[in-house]
Amino acid sequence: MISALESTSLRPYLLRALYEWCTDHGFTPYIAVVVDETVQVPREYVKNGEIVLNISYDATSALKIGNDFIEFKARFAGTARDIIVPIGRVVAIYARENGQGMAFPPLDAQASEAGEVIAPGMAQATPDPRPGMHLVGEAAESQPGGSAAAIEPPPDEPPRPPSGGRPALKRVK
Repeated sequence: MISALESTSLRPYLLRALYEWCTDHGFTPYIAVVVDETVQVPREYVKNGEIVLNISYDATSALKIGNDFIEFKARFAGTARDIIVPIGRVVAIYARENGQGMAFPPLDAQASEAGEVIAPGMAQATPDPRPGMHLVGEAAESQPGGSAAAIEPPPDEPPRPPSGGRPALKRVK
């Protein structure tokens, strides 16, 4: 039997599924990435420790969404660059045209909450909750003083679907 610590993260599978959904429906998939020293992107395009990347077929070459990294080549200001993003640094994937997608907690925060050990030098100080990014319809989280813990059901109850329709990712600047 495989323990939770030995199993592969669900995140790369969800990223691949949402990428496929976007491309199947003619949408442009974008990923939001928290940048640190493990992320290989053009630093001149990083703002507030984050970068948003277009990972569509037209914008990339040799795209590979693996279990550990997203790798591809892309042009920035006419110059080809190799991009390597660890899966744990991706905090959202969404369709540019309608904002539908999924947001993820930073992987280090998720690991520390689960009591997992993080290798020295890999822990990053990332604000929690993520400022400027939330799912529409989760008003309690976006209100000052609101938190996800205040609206989560007790652990013995199954999760309830959000009220007010389908959630959509909305970026607030």
